[in-house]
Amino acid sequence: MEPLTHTAKSLLSANSIYKKFGDRKVLQDISLSVSKGQIVTLIGPNGAGKTTLVRILLGLLKPDSGQLSSIESLRIGYMPQKVHIEATLPLTVQRFLQLANNSDPVLLAATLDELNILHLQHHQLVSISGGELQRVLLARALLRAPQLLILDEPAQGVDLAGQAELYQLISEIRNRQNCGVLMISHDLHLVMSSTDEVICLNHHICCHGKPEHVSNDPAYLELFGARAAENLAVYTHHHNHEHTIDGEVKDCDHD
Repeated sequence: MEPLTHTAKSLLSANSIYKKFGDRKVLQDISLSVSKGQIVTLIGPNGAGKTTLVRILLGLLKPDSGQLSSIESLRIGYMPQKVHIEATLPLTVQRFLQLANNSDPVLLAATLDELNILHLQHHQLVSISGGELQRVLLARALLRAPQLLILDEPAQGVDLAGQAELYQLISEIRNRQNCGVLMISHDLHLVMSSTDEVICLNHHICCHGKPEHVSNDPAYLELFGARAAENLAVYTHHHNHEHTIDGEVKDCDHD
């Protein structure tokens, strides 16, 4: 497997990131970069360290060792996996976005229109569907005019047809704005057509590359198990290593 490369075009780079909580090693020797106009997808099982890595990239959490670098005054638009809104709070979509970004009403309306949710502008936030809420959260990220979008499970709570449509929309946004995109997903087959590079994470980088290459990489099956991989139509490969109970990587031989 070729090492991940960092170029002068990189908007954000991470080099040899380590992080542990107590005795549990969450991230081991993680290096990656996202360039202008590139979509990079982090994929891996629950508890693999994906969200911890994103929190480090956002500057919300410090690594135990390793370095981050970015272009000067990098503007990041972050879309969290979900937000909790108190059900009794009278908050419209428009007001929610204004509180987060203090945006010009014309720009706000144009952004909602771009995401096909302009009709929700005056709806109560607690009354919209899960798929509509994800688009509102994406709008909040876009209102920062980001050079880099970081999206944590952007299709969370969205039905299958809506997921494909949302990933296509993210690809179109990248094309129009030429921003970089780093997103977390659990399902490679949904993002294959709208990502440039896949990084398969399970506390360390198991494999990476173009989605069609990763889907045939001989290093994967232990992440989800054979049956889960088949059910999810994800990719299958065999690792040349195992994980000990405390997260250490241990080489092993496969017949």
